Amino acid sequence: MYKIIRFFFFLFDPEKIHHFTFFLLKVGYPFESWAWRKMFTLKDKKLKREVFGIKFPNPVGLAAGFDKDARLIDELSCFGFGFIEIGTLTPKPQDGNPKPRLFRLKEDSGIINRMGFNNSGVEDAIIRLRKRKSNTLIGGNIGKNKLTPNENATDDYVISFNSLFPYVDYFVVNVSSPNTPGLRDLQEKEPLTNLLSSLQEINNNKDKRKPILLKIAPDLTNKQLDDIIQIVQDTKIDGVVATNTTIDRSNLKTDKTKLEVIGNGGLSGKPVKERSTEVIRYLSEKSNKAFPIIGVGGIQSPEDAIKKLDAGASLVQIYTGFIYEGPGLVKRINKAILKR
Repeated sequence: MYKIIRFFFFLFDPEKIHHFTFFLLKVGYPFESWAWRKMFTLKDKKLKREVFGIKFPNPVGLAAGFDKDARLIDELSCFGFGFIEIGTLTPKPQDGNPKPRLFRLKEDSGIINRMGFNNSGVEDAIIRLRKRKSNTLIGGNIGKNKLTPNENATDDYVISFNSLFPYVDYFVVNVSSPNTPGLRDLQEKEPLTNLLSSLQEINNNKDKRKPILLKIAPDLTNKQLDDIIQIVQDTKIDGVVATNTTIDRSNLKTDKTKLEVIGNGGLSGKPVKERSTEVIRYLSEKSNKAFPIIGVGGIQSPEDAIKKLDAGASLVQIYTGFIYEGPGLVKRINKAILKR
């Protein structure tokens, strides 16, 4: 059934279909939510996981980027996710990069995006978070505004951290998107240590701190991954999300001319699957499993998710797989985890 829906949707512009899907879910929720829960939700105490002090009903989450502005928390909670990550959110609203900025690579089961942290701003998202009815666990993915220079980036992250603190269960610091100029420079050891240390100082002064994770790129070298391990240990943050999208275009089936027309952007989906798993395994083994890892990147089947878990991930997230395989993927992954 979903393949028929996907065939129709894939005839149209990806970003327009994304918004149309949001419209359909909003309209359908009052009438179909019970059916969605029955069809897509799998509850079993064996699926429960306690990671960085949070009890997750199951280990399969929705990655940041799908519901940037927390518009569909109640609706998406019907599809069996153990947690939902919103964002990336910035202090001020911003339009992101010029359109078109979202492209399907159907031959590769991938997506290229150069959205550029388009979002309605952290305060607007909070309005909706206050009104949500579901008790789904929420992660808050935060970044900096495009016009904020890197030397002032920490200020942006602090604003979003303090504003979102009462409304999310954990935080993800995004310094790894390739679509905001200069953002990945913040992954270097000194600026990243300073940023995370500042957030941790604020966090530790709260009545009850919340987990902070770092989202990293799949394009980091082993030396840079060693630095990440050291930074996590030095700043005592709670874990890593591995990985974001890649700028690598090697070994793609898509015609090179089409790729040139598309241009820059982060590539997600099946092409990033192996590298993402390699990064997870490297971090897990090199750190001696010193911190939890959320594995994300190219999960389009239960087997893909299992490989991430076997490589050292404690939890997994999907996004592009959700688009290509449909909401039934969440339940299939959870069923496969139960059979392990």
